[in-house]
Amino acid sequence: MDAHQPQLENPFGMDEECTNCPGLCEARSNVVHGYGDVGGEFIFIAERPHEGADTTGIPFTGDDAGRRLQWILGELGFVRSDPDAAEPDMQNAFCTYLTRCRHPDREPSEPEINTCEPYLNAEIRMMNPQIIVPIGQRVIESLAMEYTTRSPDAFDIEEVHATTVRGRGFELVPMLELGRQTDADSEAFIEHITENVFSRDYRQTKGRQSR
Repeated sequence: MDAHQPQLENPFGMDEECTNCPGLCEARSNVVHGYGDVGGEFIFIAERPHEGADTTGIPFTGDDAGRRLQWILGELGFVRSDPDAAEPDMQNAFCTYLTRCRHPDREPSEPEINTCEPYLNAEIRMMNPQIIVPIGQRVIESLAMEYTTRSPDAFDIEEVHATTVRGRGFELVPMLELGRQTDADSEAFIEHITENVFSRDYRQTKGRQSR
């Protein structure tokens, strides 16, 4: 697959009619693949599309969870549009999911996450980001074996929120689920990135400090 920049929506041209998980296909409104800057240093990964994204087809849009993440990205200099933008003007960051379809009544099953795994692995491989941001307990557990030296049960998202975890070729900066975050939690994440990531020799120092 090749990237189609400056296209931000599904820039790797992944299957928008995927039917690999019958239980999700019957319930979803849209297949929601990744969105953002394929040359970005940061990749933000949630478990599944929120209700708004299922409706719009664009990650982290159309609801309170999306507005919170867009606001965080704006404070970090990664988004130049308003937090309620339908098509965020994003740079240096990419947003995606473990699973690309939403069931309104349940979380994805492990087989469904495993079925979607090639999509995520392809995005990470082609982007080769510096920082992976797992959003929520399920995501940090799913990424632990592949991208860290710790076992999945070694992580508590409340303890590792807004900290840096050394990984295998990457650094991870975990984030609480957006629906659970208080304003103080969001500010703590922004502060950690600004003071402990941007302050080091990363190309992404063009972020909040240049605003």
